[in-house]
Amino acid sequence: MVGFRATFINETVKLLKKKEIMAAAILSVFAVLIGQVAVTAIKHGLGLRVVGNTEFPFMVLSMIIYTILPLFATFVAIDMFNGEMSSNTMKITLTRPVSRLGVFSAKVSTLALFIAANLLFVMLLSLVAGILFNPSSVSLIGIVRVVLSYTTTFLPIFVFGLLVVLLANIVRGGLAVFFLSILVFIGFNFLGIFFSQYSSFFITSMFNWYTLWISESINGFKIFRQILIMVSSGIMFFTAGFYLFDRKEI
Repeated sequence: MVGFRATFINETVKLLKKKEIMAAAILSVFAVLIGQVAVTAIKHGLGLRVVGNTEFPFMVLSMIIYTILPLFATFVAIDMFNGEMSSNTMKITLTRPVSRLGVFSAKVSTLALFIAANLLFVMLLSLVAGILFNPSSVSLIGIVRVVLSYTTTFLPIFVFGLLVVLLANIVRGGLAVFFLSILVFIGFNFLGIFFSQYSSFFITSMFNWYTLWISESINGFKIFRQILIMVSSGIMFFTAGFYLFDRKEI
C-alpha cells in the first residue's frame, strides 16, 4: 500500500508537469466561453432564451463529452504507457520497491484523477458563467442536477480511458494507439447508430447517460443495467491491460 501511494503521488506529480494539463484547461475554458458567446448572441440577436443559469452547464457537458474529455484522456493514457516506454523512463518506475500491479494501478488511478479533475473544473467554470451571464433565480435542485450529471459522466469516460490503456499495452507506438483509439471511438459511435438495439454494449453510446439521471421519469432498471455493463467492461479492460503490462519485457 505504501509503495502504491508513493507511486500514485509520483505519477500525479509527473502528470501535473505535462503539457496536456494546460492544454485541457485552456480548451475547457474556450468551450465554456464559446458556449456562452453563442447563448448570449442568440439571446440578444434573436431575443430567444436558450438556457438558464443552471441549464448552461448541461450544454457545455454535451459539448465536451465527445471532444475534450475523451481526447485528453486518450493523450494522458498514451503518454503514461507508450510515452514512458519510448523514453525508457518506465524502467526507472519499475525499479522502485512496488509491484507491477501497484505501478499499473497507480497509473490508472492517476488517469481517473485527471478525468475527475477535468470534469470538476468544467462544472465549476460553467456554473459560474451560467450564473454571471444569465442572472436569474438559482435553485438548489438545479445545482444538484448539474453536480449529479458531471459526477455520473465520470464512469463512461473512465471506462473508455481503460480501453485506451489496453490498446496502449497492445500496440507499441503512441501515434498508432492514438489513431486506433480514434477509429474505435468513431466505430463504436457508428455501430451504436446502425445497431441501436445493441447500443448499450458500445461504451461511447453511454457518454450521455447522465441524461437518464436527470430526466423527469428515472428508468432505474436501465441505469442499473448500464452500470453493470460499464463496470464489467472496465474490469475486463483493466485485467487485460495489466496482463499485457505484466508480460512486457522492459
